[in-house]
Amino acid sequence: MASADRSDLVRSTGDVMVRTVDLVRTYQLGAEPVHALRGVNLEIKRGQFVTLKGRSGSGKTTLLNVISGLDTPTSGTVDLLGHDLSRASEKELLELRRRHIGFVFQSFALIPTFSAFENVDLMLRIGGFDRRERSRRVREVLELVGLMKWAGHRPYELSGGQQQRVAIARALANQPEMVIADEPTGELDSVTGRQILELFREIVDSEGVTLVMATHDPTVEDYADFIYELVDGRIQEAKDMRNYLGDLSSRTRTTEVAR
Repeated sequence: MASADRSDLVRSTGDVMVRTVDLVRTYQLGAEPVHALRGVNLEIKRGQFVTLKGRSGSGKTTLLNVISGLDTPTSGTVDLLGHDLSRASEKELLELRRRHIGFVFQSFALIPTFSAFENVDLMLRIGGFDRRERSRRVREVLELVGLMKWAGHRPYELSGGQQQRVAIARALANQPEMVIADEPTGELDSVTGRQILELFREIVDSEGVTLVMATHDPTVEDYADFIYELVDGRIQEAKDMRNYLGDLSSRTRTTEVAR
């Protein structure tokens, strides 16, 4: 579902989901400091597909962890849904993640003895939903990711792409406002990886979810709204792909007419 011009598809509410200011994260490795993030300034709005792109060690995963409250910055601030995470207690951070954020991991992180249905249902059990609501919502999200026919299958009976679709359904189960995805295509072949990116694009457009994804997959440029290139813990380049792809499409059409 990649389109040359997606500017009309991005929700223009103007609401800021995440804002970081001068974000620094430094780890101590023995006697040596490791500068994972070096003064990152970033703003992510509702309904956007945002990608953090860069090589291993560039700071992508650290940035995901910090903006979702899984890690604490050394200095600087993170504002998530109007909450200053530096002032939030562990209980408040847990509640924010449980109610407002879904997570998708590279390794799927499914429970091997549970069926696809049960893996998704577990998140709703933890959230305190009643049985009828859980059943309705599980069917809804499995249908959304195209896996309702495989609802009774366990992970070992599913392909890698199907397992990642279950993981995406699980992340969407409690209707989060934001999904954090860390290298979700990292263990998939190129064709399956593109299918997952297409699914993410469809979900952002149809559900209005904000997606923040870390990846080094170059094909993400066909699907993301914004791409932030990280190098050594800094944002080296920021691309608004809506304008970039629109300009590229316009230049292509101009070239074809000239021919």
